[in-house]
Amino acid sequence: MSVADEWTAGREAVAPVAETVDLLVLGAGPAGMAAATEARAHGMRVLVLDENGAPGGQVHRAVEARLAKGAVSDGQDKDGAKLAAAFRASGAQYRPGATLWAVEPGGKVFWSESGAARSIQAERLILAAGATERPLPIPGWTLPGVMSVGAAQIALKTAGLVPEGNVWLAGQGPLLWLYAVQALAKGGKIAGIIDLSPPGGFSRARPHLLRALKAPEYLLRGLVWQQRVKRATRVIQARELRAEGEGQLARMLVDGVAHPADLLLLHDGVVPNTQVTRAIAGLTHGWDPVQRCWRPALDLWGNTAVAGVMVAGDSGGIGGARAAALSGRIAALEAARALGRITTDERDGRAGPLRLLRDRQLAPRPFLDAMFPPLPEAAIPDETILCRCEEVTAGRVRQAVGLGCLGANQTKAFTRAGMGPCQGRICGPAVHGVIAAARGVPGGEVDPFRTRFPTKPLTLGELAALAG
Repeated sequence: MSVADEWTAGREAVAPVAETVDLLVLGAGPAGMAAATEARAHGMRVLVLDENGAPGGQVHRAVEARLAKGAVSDGQDKDGAKLAAAFRASGAQYRPGATLWAVEPGGKVFWSESGAARSIQAERLILAAGATERPLPIPGWTLPGVMSVGAAQIALKTAGLVPEGNVWLAGQGPLLWLYAVQALAKGGKIAGIIDLSPPGGFSRARPHLLRALKAPEYLLRGLVWQQRVKRATRVIQARELRAEGEGQLARMLVDGVAHPADLLLLHDGVVPNTQVTRAIAGLTHGWDPVQRCWRPALDLWGNTAVAGVMVAGDSGGIGGARAAALSGRIAALEAARALGRITTDERDGRAGPLRLLRDRQLAPRPFLDAMFPPLPEAAIPDETILCRCEEVTAGRVRQAVGLGCLGANQTKAFTRAGMGPCQGRICGPAVHGVIAAARGVPGGEVDPFRTRFPTKPLTLGELAALAG
Protein backbone atom coordinates (compact mmCIF):
# COMPACT_ATOMS: atom_id res chain seq x y z
CA MET A 1 0.00 0.00 0.00
CA SER A 2 1.39 3.42 -0.98
CA VAL A 3 1.65 6.40 1.36
CA ALA A 4 -1.28 7.95 -0.46
CA ASP A 5 -3.32 4.73 -0.07
CA GLU A 6 -2.57 4.63 3.65
CA TRP A 7 -3.59 8.25 4.03
CA THR A 8 -6.85 7.84 2.12
CA ALA A 9 -7.80 4.48 3.62
CA GLY A 10 -10.89 4.78 5.77
CA ARG A 11 -11.86 8.20 4.41
CA GLU A 12 -15.12 8.77 2.62
CA ALA A 13 -14.60 8.19 -1.09
CA VAL A 14 -14.52 11.28 -3.28
CA ALA A 15 -15.64 11.08 -6.88
CA PRO A 16 -12.71 11.20 -9.31
CA VAL A 17 -12.03 14.18 -11.52
CA ALA A 18 -10.84 14.29 -15.09
CA GLU A 19 -7.17 14.97 -15.82
CA THR A 20 -7.97 18.10 -17.86
CA VAL A 21 -10.82 20.57 -18.19
CA ASP A 22 -11.54 23.45 -20.53
CA LEU A 23 -12.41 25.83 -17.72
CA LEU A 24 -11.76 25.82 -14.00
CA VAL A 25 -13.83 28.24 -11.93
CA LEU A 26 -12.81 29.17 -8.40
CA GLY A 27 -15.81 30.01 -6.23
CA ALA A 28 -19.53 29.27 -6.52
CA GLY A 29 -20.86 32.68 -5.64
CA PRO A 30 -22.87 34.76 -8.14
CA ALA A 31 -19.93 35.24 -10.54
CA GLY A 32 -18.73 31.64 -10.36
CA MET A 33 -22.19 30.09 -10.79
CA ALA A 34 -23.02 32.36 -13.72
CA ALA A 35 -19.66 31.74 -15.39
CA ALA A 36 -19.97 27.97 -15.10
CA THR A 37 -23.53 27.97 -16.40
CA GLU A 38 -22.65 30.14 -19.40
CA ALA A 39 -19.55 28.08 -20.20
CA ARG A 40 -21.53 24.84 -20.13
CA ALA A 41 -24.03 26.35 -22.55
CA HIS A 42 -21.15 26.50 -25.05
CA GLY A 43 -20.13 22.90 -24.52
CA MET A 44 -17.10 23.52 -22.32
CA ARG A 45 -15.90 21.00 -19.73
CA VAL A 46 -16.14 22.93 -16.47
CA LEU A 47 -14.86 22.22 -12.97
CA VAL A 48 -15.95 24.48 -10.10
CA LEU A 49 -13.97 24.49 -6.84
CA ASP A 50 -15.74 25.96 -3.83
CA GLU A 51 -14.66 26.09 -0.19
CA ASN A 52 -18.27 26.18 0.97
CA GLY A 53 -20.54 23.19 1.32
CA ALA A 54 -23.16 24.48 -1.13
CA PRO A 55 -23.30 27.07 -3.92
CA GLY A 56 -24.22 30.68 -3.24
CA GLY A 57 -21.16 32.46 -1.89
CA GLN A 58 -21.60 34.99 0.89
CA VAL A 59 -24.47 36.92 -0.68
CA HIS A 60 -26.57 33.85 -1.49
CA ARG A 61 -25.24 31.62 1.28
CA ALA A 62 -27.51 28.64 2.08
CA VAL A 63 -30.09 29.88 -0.43
CA GLU A 64 -30.99 26.33 -1.49
CA ALA A 65 -31.65 25.31 2.11
CA ARG A 66 -33.83 28.36 2.68
CA LEU A 67 -35.67 27.68 -0.56
CA ALA A 68 -36.44 24.15 0.59
CA LYS A 69 -37.95 25.59 3.78
CA GLY A 70 -39.98 28.15 1.84
CA ALA A 71 -37.94 30.96 3.40
CA VAL A 72 -36.88 32.69 0.16
CA SER A 73 -38.79 35.93 -0.14
CA ASP A 74 -36.71 38.98 -1.06
CA GLY A 75 -35.30 39.82 -4.48
CA GLN A 76 -31.73 38.98 -3.53
CA ASP A 77 -32.67 35.46 -2.44
CA LYS A 78 -34.77 34.93 -5.54
CA ASP A 79 -31.79 35.92 -7.71
CA GLY A 80 -29.63 33.45 -5.82
CA ALA A 81 -32.15 30.63 -6.10
CA LYS A 82 -32.35 31.09 -9.87
CA LEU A 83 -28.57 31.16 -10.21
CA ALA A 84 -28.15 28.05 -8.08
CA ALA A 85 -30.85 26.12 -9.95
CA ALA A 86 -29.33 26.97 -13.35
CA PHE A 87 -25.87 26.07 -12.05
CA ARG A 88 -27.02 22.71 -10.72
CA ALA A 89 -28.72 21.94 -14.03
CA SER A 90 -25.76 23.04 -16.17
CA GLY A 91 -23.74 19.84 -15.89
CA ALA A 92 -20.65 21.61 -14.51
CA GLN A 93 -18.64 19.41 -12.17
CA TYR A 94 -18.99 20.94 -8.72
CA ARG A 95 -16.55 20.22 -5.89
CA PRO A 96 -17.80 21.71 -2.59
CA GLY A 97 -15.42 21.76 0.35
CA ALA A 98 -12.47 22.21 -2.02
CA THR A 99 -9.68 24.68 -1.17
CA LEU A 100 -7.50 25.87 -4.04
CA TRP A 101 -3.96 26.54 -2.85
CA ALA A 102 -1.74 26.79 -5.95
CA VAL A 103 -1.77 27.67 -9.64
CA GLU A 104 1.27 26.80 -11.74
CA PRO A 105 2.23 28.49 -15.02
CA GLY A 106 0.37 26.84 -17.86
CA GLY A 107 -2.82 26.29 -15.90
CA LYS A 108 -2.08 23.40 -13.54
CA VAL A 109 -4.20 23.88 -10.44
CA PHE A 110 -3.86 22.27 -7.01
CA TRP A 111 -6.49 22.02 -4.32
CA SER A 112 -7.32 20.02 -1.20
CA GLU A 113 -10.55 18.14 -0.64
CA SER A 114 -11.59 15.63 2.02
CA GLY A 115 -8.08 15.56 3.46
CA ALA A 116 -6.24 14.93 0.20
CA ALA A 117 -4.53 17.19 -2.33
CA ARG A 118 -5.55 16.97 -5.98
CA SER A 119 -4.49 18.60 -9.23
CA ILE A 120 -5.83 19.18 -12.72
CA GLN A 121 -4.78 20.87 -15.93
CA ALA A 122 -7.11 23.67 -17.03
CA GLU A 123 -7.08 25.49 -20.37
CA ARG A 124 -8.60 28.60 -18.80
CA LEU A 125 -9.20 29.83 -15.25
CA ILE A 126 -11.89 32.16 -13.98
CA LEU A 127 -11.11 33.27 -10.42
CA ALA A 128 -14.31 34.34 -8.68
CA ALA A 129 -13.17 34.43 -5.06
CA GLY A 130 -15.49 37.29 -4.10
CA ALA A 131 -14.82 39.90 -1.45
CA THR A 132 -13.51 39.93 2.08
CA GLU A 133 -14.42 42.27 4.91
CA ARG A 134 -12.09 45.15 5.54
CA PRO A 135 -10.84 44.88 9.13
CA LEU A 136 -11.99 47.50 11.62
CA PRO A 137 -9.30 47.42 14.32
CA ILE A 138 -10.37 49.10 17.55
CA PRO A 139 -8.93 48.72 21.03
CA GLY A 140 -10.32 45.44 22.38
CA TRP A 141 -11.47 43.96 19.06
CA THR A 142 -9.69 40.68 19.86
CA LEU A 143 -11.85 40.09 22.95
CA PRO A 144 -14.30 37.17 22.87
CA GLY A 145 -17.65 38.73 22.10
CA VAL A 146 -16.34 40.96 19.29
CA MET A 147 -16.72 39.70 15.73
CA SER A 148 -17.47 40.95 12.24
CA VAL A 149 -20.89 41.64 10.79
CA GLY A 150 -20.08 39.25 7.95
CA ALA A 151 -19.45 36.40 10.39
CA ALA A 152 -22.73 37.14 12.15
CA GLN A 153 -24.52 37.09 8.80
CA ILE A 154 -23.06 33.64 8.06
CA ALA A 155 -24.41 32.39 11.40
CA LEU A 156 -27.79 33.91 10.60
CA LYS A 157 -28.06 32.40 7.12
CA THR A 158 -26.64 28.96 7.86
CA ALA A 159 -27.82 28.26 11.40
CA GLY A 160 -30.60 30.77 11.97
CA LEU A 161 -28.71 32.36 14.88
CA VAL A 162 -30.13 35.77 15.80
CA PRO A 163 -28.59 38.34 18.16
CA GLU A 164 -29.89 38.57 21.73
CA GLY A 165 -29.00 40.68 24.76
CA ASN A 166 -26.90 43.82 24.54
CA VAL A 167 -25.86 43.42 20.91
CA TRP A 168 -24.35 46.39 19.11
CA LEU A 169 -23.39 46.94 15.48
CA ALA A 170 -20.62 49.42 14.77
CA GLY A 171 -18.94 50.81 11.68
CA GLN A 172 -20.34 51.81 8.35
CA GLY A 173 -21.38 50.56 4.93
CA PRO A 174 -24.42 48.91 3.33
CA LEU A 175 -23.80 45.46 4.84
CA LEU A 176 -24.11 46.85 8.35
CA TRP A 177 -27.64 48.07 7.63
CA LEU A 178 -28.58 44.98 5.62
CA TYR A 179 -27.58 42.62 8.41
CA ALA A 180 -29.50 44.72 10.94
CA VAL A 181 -32.64 44.43 8.79
CA GLN A 182 -32.16 40.70 8.31
CA ALA A 183 -31.57 40.07 12.02
CA LEU A 184 -34.54 42.16 13.12
CA ALA A 185 -36.78 40.40 10.59
CA LYS A 186 -35.83 37.06 12.17
CA GLY A 187 -36.74 38.28 15.64
CA GLY A 188 -33.27 39.34 16.74
CA LYS A 189 -32.61 42.10 19.25
CA ILE A 190 -30.16 44.93 18.60
CA ALA A 191 -29.31 47.40 21.37
CA GLY A 192 -28.12 49.99 18.88
CA ILE A 193 -26.04 51.00 15.89
CA ILE A 194 -22.78 52.92 16.32
CA ASP A 195 -22.47 54.81 13.04
CA LEU A 196 -18.79 55.61 12.50
CA SER A 197 -19.16 56.89 8.94
CA PRO A 198 -17.44 60.26 8.40
CA PRO A 199 -19.82 63.24 8.51
CA GLY A 200 -20.87 64.93 5.29
CA GLY A 201 -21.55 61.72 3.40
CA PHE A 202 -24.31 63.05 1.17
CA SER A 203 -22.32 66.16 0.31
CA ARG A 204 -19.45 63.95 -0.85
CA ALA A 205 -21.80 61.69 -2.78
CA ARG A 206 -24.05 64.34 -4.36
CA PRO A 207 -21.94 64.77 -7.53
CA HIS A 208 -22.53 61.07 -8.28
CA LEU A 209 -26.29 61.09 -7.62
CA LEU A 210 -27.44 61.49 -11.22
CA ARG A 211 -25.37 58.52 -12.34
CA ALA A 212 -26.57 56.46 -9.38
CA LEU A 213 -30.18 57.04 -10.41
CA LYS A 214 -29.60 54.77 -13.40
CA ALA A 215 -30.23 52.00 -10.87
CA PRO A 216 -32.48 53.76 -8.31
CA GLU A 217 -33.49 50.51 -6.65
CA TYR A 218 -30.12 50.41 -4.86
CA LEU A 219 -30.59 53.81 -3.24
CA LEU A 220 -34.24 53.17 -2.39
CA ARG A 221 -33.40 49.84 -0.82
CA GLY A 222 -30.68 51.44 1.31
CA LEU A 223 -33.04 54.15 2.52
CA VAL A 224 -35.66 51.53 3.43
CA TRP A 225 -33.06 49.56 5.39
CA GLN A 226 -32.02 52.61 7.38
CA GLN A 227 -35.63 53.62 8.10
CA ARG A 228 -36.52 50.14 9.35
CA VAL A 229 -33.50 49.97 11.60
CA LYS A 230 -33.98 53.46 13.02
CA ARG A 231 -37.60 52.60 13.89
CA ALA A 232 -36.48 49.47 15.73
CA THR A 233 -33.38 50.66 17.60
CA ARG A 234 -31.25 53.68 18.31
CA VAL A 235 -28.46 54.97 16.12
CA ILE A 236 -25.52 56.82 17.68
CA GLN A 237 -23.19 58.92 15.55
CA ALA A 238 -19.68 58.55 16.95
CA ARG A 239 -16.00 59.08 16.17
CA GLU A 240 -14.24 56.82 18.70
CA LEU A 241 -15.04 53.27 19.83
CA ARG A 242 -13.36 50.91 22.29
CA ALA A 243 -14.27 47.43 23.50
CA GLU A 244 -13.47 46.53 27.11
CA GLY A 245 -13.76 43.56 29.42
CA GLU A 246 -11.73 41.15 31.54
CA GLY A 247 -11.28 38.15 29.24
CA GLN A 248 -14.68 38.77 27.65
CA LEU A 249 -16.50 41.75 26.17
CA ALA A 250 -18.43 43.51 28.91
CA ARG A 251 -18.80 47.09 27.74
CA MET A 252 -17.80 49.52 25.06
CA LEU A 253 -16.82 53.14 25.19
CA VAL A 254 -18.50 55.30 22.58
CA ASP A 255 -16.81 58.70 22.49
CA GLY A 256 -15.91 58.05 26.13
CA VAL A 257 -19.41 57.02 27.23
CA ALA A 258 -19.73 53.45 28.57
CA HIS A 259 -22.46 51.09 27.33
CA PRO A 260 -22.95 47.49 28.51
CA ALA A 261 -22.34 45.05 25.65
CA ASP A 262 -22.59 41.27 25.26
CA LEU A 263 -21.76 41.19 21.56
CA LEU A 264 -20.18 43.80 19.30
CA LEU A 265 -20.28 43.36 15.51
CA LEU A 266 -17.85 45.45 13.44
CA HIS A 267 -17.89 46.39 9.76
CA ASP A 268 -16.01 48.83 7.51
CA GLY A 269 -16.99 47.72 4.02
CA VAL A 270 -15.50 45.02 1.82
CA VAL A 271 -12.48 44.73 -0.48
CA PRO A 272 -11.62 42.34 -3.32
CA ASN A 273 -10.22 38.98 -2.23
CA THR A 274 -6.80 38.97 -3.91
CA GLN A 275 -5.11 36.19 -1.95
CA VAL A 276 -4.81 33.90 -4.99
CA THR A 277 -4.27 36.54 -7.67
CA ARG A 278 -1.40 38.07 -5.71
CA ALA A 279 0.40 34.74 -5.64
CA ILE A 280 0.28 34.23 -9.43
CA ALA A 281 3.53 35.44 -10.97
CA GLY A 282 3.03 38.25 -13.47
CA LEU A 283 -0.57 39.03 -12.49
CA THR A 284 -0.55 42.78 -11.92
CA HIS A 285 -2.73 44.78 -9.54
CA GLY A 286 -3.74 48.42 -9.39
CA TRP A 287 -4.48 50.72 -6.47
CA ASP A 288 -8.06 51.99 -6.00
CA PRO A 289 -7.58 55.40 -4.32
CA VAL A 290 -11.29 55.77 -3.52
CA GLN A 291 -11.78 52.52 -1.64
CA ARG A 292 -8.08 52.33 -0.68
CA CYS A 293 -7.54 48.75 -1.76
CA TRP A 294 -5.68 46.72 -4.39
CA ARG A 295 -7.46 44.87 -7.16
CA PRO A 296 -6.33 42.89 -10.21
CA ALA A 297 -5.71 44.82 -13.42
CA LEU A 298 -8.37 43.57 -15.87
CA ASP A 299 -9.60 44.34 -19.34
CA LEU A 300 -13.31 44.65 -20.17
CA TRP A 301 -13.64 40.86 -20.42
CA GLY A 302 -11.94 39.98 -17.16
CA ASN A 303 -8.58 38.98 -18.65
CA THR A 304 -5.53 39.52 -16.44
CA ALA A 305 -1.93 40.10 -17.52
CA VAL A 306 -1.40 36.32 -17.34
CA ALA A 307 -2.65 34.46 -20.42
CA GLY A 308 -5.51 32.11 -19.62
CA VAL A 309 -6.22 33.55 -16.16
CA MET A 310 -9.37 35.64 -15.71
CA VAL A 311 -11.12 37.28 -12.78
CA ALA A 312 -14.86 37.86 -12.40
CA GLY A 313 -17.08 39.38 -9.75
CA ASP A 314 -16.14 41.23 -6.59
CA SER A 315 -12.62 39.77 -6.53
CA GLY A 316 -11.92 42.07 -9.48
CA GLY A 317 -13.61 45.13 -7.95
CA ILE A 318 -16.61 45.55 -5.67
CA GLY A 319 -19.83 45.79 -7.66
CA GLY A 320 -22.48 43.72 -5.90
CA ALA A 321 -24.12 40.38 -6.61
CA ARG A 322 -25.96 41.24 -9.82
CA ALA A 323 -22.94 42.90 -11.40
CA ALA A 324 -20.85 39.90 -10.32
CA ALA A 325 -23.17 37.44 -12.06
CA LEU A 326 -23.05 39.49 -15.25
CA SER A 327 -19.25 39.65 -15.04
CA GLY A 328 -19.16 35.88 -14.72
CA ARG A 329 -21.20 35.41 -17.87
CA ILE A 330 -19.08 37.92 -19.79
CA ALA A 331 -15.86 36.20 -18.71
CA ALA A 332 -17.26 32.82 -19.75
CA LEU A 333 -18.07 34.17 -23.21
CA GLU A 334 -14.50 35.40 -23.57
CA ALA A 335 -13.23 31.99 -22.44
CA ALA A 336 -15.46 30.32 -25.03
CA ARG A 337 -14.04 32.59 -27.72
CA ALA A 338 -10.46 31.94 -26.62
CA LEU A 339 -11.05 28.18 -26.86
CA GLY A 340 -12.69 28.41 -30.27
CA ARG A 341 -16.21 27.56 -29.13
CA ILE A 342 -17.62 30.81 -30.51
CA THR A 343 -16.32 33.51 -32.84
CA THR A 344 -15.33 37.01 -31.80
CA ASP A 345 -18.48 38.37 -33.44
CA GLU A 346 -20.62 35.88 -31.54
CA ARG A 347 -18.94 36.83 -28.29
CA ASP A 348 -19.47 40.53 -28.92
CA GLY A 349 -23.09 40.03 -29.91
CA ARG A 350 -23.94 37.97 -26.84
CA ALA A 351 -21.92 40.10 -24.44
CA GLY A 352 -23.19 43.50 -25.63
CA PRO A 353 -26.50 43.43 -23.71
CA LEU A 354 -24.78 41.92 -20.67
CA ARG A 355 -22.22 44.71 -20.57
CA LEU A 356 -24.96 47.33 -20.73
CA LEU A 357 -26.76 45.65 -17.83
CA ARG A 358 -23.51 45.44 -15.87
CA ASP A 359 -22.81 49.14 -16.43
CA ARG A 360 -26.26 49.93 -15.05
CA GLN A 361 -25.67 47.76 -11.97
CA LEU A 362 -22.33 49.47 -11.37
CA ALA A 363 -23.75 53.00 -11.75
CA PRO A 364 -24.41 53.53 -8.00
CA ARG A 365 -20.90 52.49 -6.94
CA PRO A 366 -19.28 55.98 -7.05
CA PHE A 367 -22.16 57.32 -4.94
CA LEU A 368 -21.83 54.53 -2.36
CA ASP A 369 -18.04 54.79 -2.31
CA ALA A 370 -18.28 58.50 -1.56
CA MET A 371 -20.91 57.93 1.14
CA PHE A 372 -18.89 55.24 2.91
CA PRO A 373 -15.14 55.87 2.48
CA PRO A 374 -12.87 53.57 4.50
CA LEU A 375 -12.24 54.78 8.03
CA PRO A 376 -8.80 56.43 8.43
CA GLU A 377 -6.03 54.13 9.62
CA ALA A 378 -4.18 57.14 11.02
CA ALA A 379 -6.81 57.30 13.77
CA ILE A 380 -6.11 53.77 15.02
CA PRO A 381 -4.59 54.07 18.53
CA ASP A 382 -1.06 52.71 18.99
CA GLU A 383 -2.14 50.03 21.47
CA THR A 384 -4.62 48.49 19.02
CA ILE A 385 -3.66 45.06 17.68
CA LEU A 386 -3.54 44.98 13.89
CA CYS A 387 -2.19 41.48 13.23
CA ARG A 388 -4.22 39.13 15.41
CA CYS A 389 -2.12 36.05 14.57
CA GLU A 390 1.15 37.60 15.79
CA GLU A 391 -0.39 40.22 18.15
CA VAL A 392 1.34 43.13 16.45
CA THR A 393 -0.01 46.56 17.40
CA ALA A 394 -0.40 49.67 15.29
CA GLY A 395 2.26 51.31 17.42
CA ARG A 396 4.81 48.62 16.58
CA VAL A 397 4.09 49.04 12.87
CA ARG A 398 4.58 52.81 13.19
CA GLN A 399 7.84 52.22 15.03
CA ALA A 400 8.96 50.00 12.15
CA VAL A 401 8.20 52.81 9.70
CA GLY A 402 10.32 55.10 11.85
CA LEU A 403 13.17 52.60 11.52
CA GLY A 404 12.95 52.63 7.73
CA CYS A 405 10.21 50.10 6.91
CA LEU A 406 8.64 51.17 3.60
CA GLY A 407 6.09 48.46 2.82
CA ALA A 408 3.95 45.69 4.24
CA ASN A 409 6.35 42.91 3.28
CA GLN A 410 9.16 44.56 5.22
CA THR A 411 7.03 44.58 8.35
CA LYS A 412 7.40 40.80 8.45
CA ALA A 413 11.08 41.26 9.24
CA PHE A 414 10.50 44.15 11.64
CA THR A 415 7.41 42.85 13.48
CA ARG A 416 6.23 39.44 12.08
CA ALA A 417 2.94 41.07 11.06
CA GLY A 418 1.31 39.01 8.31
CA MET A 419 3.31 35.86 9.07
CA GLY A 420 0.57 34.00 10.95
CA PRO A 421 -1.83 31.31 9.71
CA CYS A 422 -4.06 33.81 7.87
CA GLN A 423 -1.03 35.07 5.87
CA GLY A 424 -2.27 38.64 6.04
CA ARG A 425 -5.82 37.95 4.81
CA ILE A 426 -7.32 39.70 7.84
CA CYS A 427 -4.75 42.32 8.79
CA GLY A 428 -3.42 43.17 5.32
CA PRO A 429 -5.50 46.29 4.57
CA ALA A 430 -5.01 47.69 8.07
CA VAL A 431 -1.23 47.14 8.14
CA HIS A 432 -0.92 48.63 4.66
CA GLY A 433 -3.02 51.66 5.61
CA VAL A 434 -1.12 52.34 8.83
CA ILE A 435 2.19 52.26 6.94
CA ALA A 436 0.91 54.64 4.26
CA ALA A 437 -0.45 57.06 6.87
CA ALA A 438 2.76 56.92 8.91
CA ARG A 439 4.85 57.60 5.81
CA GLY A 440 2.47 60.33 4.62
CA VAL A 441 2.14 58.85 1.13
CA PRO A 442 -0.79 57.50 -0.96
CA GLY A 443 -1.51 53.82 -0.52
CA GLY A 444 -0.47 53.08 -4.08
CA GLU A 445 3.14 53.91 -3.11
CA VAL A 446 3.22 51.22 -0.40
CA ASP A 447 3.77 47.60 -1.34
CA PRO A 448 1.09 45.24 0.02
CA PHE A 449 1.72 41.81 1.52
CA ARG A 450 3.08 39.45 -1.13
CA THR A 451 1.40 36.04 -0.97
CA ARG A 452 3.03 32.75 -1.93
CA PHE A 453 1.64 29.38 -2.87
CA PRO A 454 0.35 27.48 -1.01
CA THR A 455 -2.07 30.24 -0.08
CA LYS A 456 -3.74 28.06 2.55
CA PRO A 457 -2.12 25.82 5.21
CA LEU A 458 -1.45 22.23 4.07
CA THR A 459 -0.66 19.02 5.90
CA LEU A 460 1.97 16.51 4.76
CA GLY A 461 -0.83 13.97 4.55
CA GLU A 462 -2.68 16.07 2.01
CA LEU A 463 0.45 16.43 -0.11
CA ALA A 464 1.10 12.67 0.08
CA ALA A 465 -2.11 12.04 -1.81
CA LEU A 466 -0.56 13.65 -4.90
CA ALA A 467 1.88 10.71 -5.10
CA GLY A 468 -0.93 8.19 -5.56
